[in-house]
Amino acid sequence: MSGQNHQQDSYDTFCDRFENRASTSETNFSPNIFADFEPQNTTDGSYRGTMAKIKATELQYQEVFDKKLAEANSNLKRDRVRVSIKQTGNSLQLRATLPLKPDDYHRSGKSKKQYDLSLGIPANLEGLKTAIEESYELGKLIARHTFVWNEKYLGIKFRANIQEQQKIKTIGELLEKFEKTYYQTRQKNITSQNTFANYISVIKRNFSLTDLATKSNFESVINQTKGNKKNELLAVSSVFIKTFNLGFTLDIKRDKVTPKYREIPDDDKIIHSYQLFAKFALNRKNTNISDATETWEMWRWVYGMLATFGLRPRELFVKPDINWWISEQNIDSTWKVDKNTKTGYREVIPFVPEWIELFNLKNPQALTILDKKISKITSVQNINWMRRDISRWFRKVGVEFQPYDLRHACAIRSHLQGIPIKAAADNLGHTVDEHTKTYQRWFGIENRKKAFGEVIGQKSLIELQKNQILALKMENERLRLEVEKLKLGSNPTLLR
Repeated sequence: MSGQNHQQDSYDTFCDRFENRASTSETNFSPNIFADFEPQNTTDGSYRGTMAKIKATELQYQEVFDKKLAEANSNLKRDRVRVSIKQTGNSLQLRATLPLKPDDYHRSGKSKKQYDLSLGIPANLEGLKTAIEESYELGKLIARHTFVWNEKYLGIKFRANIQEQQKIKTIGELLEKFEKTYYQTRQKNITSQNTFANYISVIKRNFSLTDLATKSNFESVINQTKGNKKNELLAVSSVFIKTFNLGFTLDIKRDKVTPKYREIPDDDKIIHSYQLFAKFALNRKNTNISDATETWEMWRWVYGMLATFGLRPRELFVKPDINWWISEQNIDSTWKVDKNTKTGYREVIPFVPEWIELFNLKNPQALTILDKKISKITSVQNINWMRRDISRWFRKVGVEFQPYDLRHACAIRSHLQGIPIKAAADNLGHTVDEHTKTYQRWFGIENRKKAFGEVIGQKSLIELQKNQILALKMENERLRLEVEKLKLGSNPTLLR
């Protein structure tokens, strides 16, 4: 009896020791696993490029997670805890040798068997914390020989009926936890925050937050839409479902969408439209609308920058390097796009250098207003408001095209200028494929005529030059023969 008591004391001491380990786990869960991570710059703002960047971020997360999982198992083994943690898909399981389950058997007649216990723990860093705690708890039961099969350990299949009885959460209830859950496996920066803000906006605009988060409810709403709206809803809903691991996928295919025709402005129209800002301010100078009288110069500057550099509007507002822009060392008048934008850092060369002076793009007054506006930015939402304000100002002063049309115009202009496609695509911040497929889609008949005219004109000039060269060669040959004849005439002995 005393031996049994001694054995129990040993178990208790042992269990207390690694129970303390569980509460003070040496596995370091850094709050920012992306601190030193920079996903490869895809230079592609398309859906494919964005997904490549997301994939790189997911791989980085998985790499860190695998390292932490291995570290946790190493600590469990060191502490002689007879439990290990394994990942199966999107879940974590506890592996241990345990007494046989009820109604189970061992082929060799043994009373124990190795089991993988599914406790509904997600395969992320927060879940790994839970798995470590559960491993030590299970290890304690095994060491004390007090383990019994109960509802907790009998697994997902056993608990399925109970879970089905539980109330399925509404979309609104999940939305409250969306941000925290979403960023458990993603890097949080300006770009990802903008993407997430769009997800929230799409969900709130299109779904009833009181509806249950079921497959049928998602599909019902999405199937009521068509085109780009349907595709956006499908993409956002899929992210939402995957984030919460809701256990289903949507049986909906994306719509094939033909882009709406764009009338891209030519250079004359761009220059004319620039002048509309000053005319607007002149006509409104006696009003009390401060927004119209105090900031129009900045919005005119924004217009000029978009026209000259082909920038995305956001690339003017995310940490603009104004000091570099006005620096004397900036001899090529390049604009530096911040790394936290859609396709990362790049230095942009002006497509039309003479417009920098024509549009007064280094105007101190406009840059001062910009600097004040930027200093008030406290969130991604502020940047989105400024981006939308560009379109509002275009309409206000009477510009007949959209801000993004100026970017398309630069893509078209680059071709007419003879700039190699790779150089133009890099300058705009997208791939060659995106450049030719999307941005030159609106090349138009007039630009084609211009391009053909220039090529034919160049060919005509080359042919003319070739003919002139041939005529000069023939003239040189004639003169050479004349010289030979003269030499022979002046020396009679050469004729004998």
